Amino acid sequence: MAVPKRKMSRSNTRHRRAQWRATTAQLVPVTVDGSTLMVPQRLVRAYERGLLRPED
Repeated sequence: MAVPKRKMSRSNTRHRRAQWRATTAQLVPVTVDGSTLMVPQRLVRAYERGLLRPED
């Protein structure tokens, strides 16, 4: 694990942390029981196999 050689200033720490952005889940249309739903791409197979039920 990397260990800093010197203390990082509060200003530099906050500037570095401010660059990080969470991205929203990419939604994909899926047809389940005749209705089209927008679900996250990583959950498409679970909806197609019936492991997850669409919320009404």
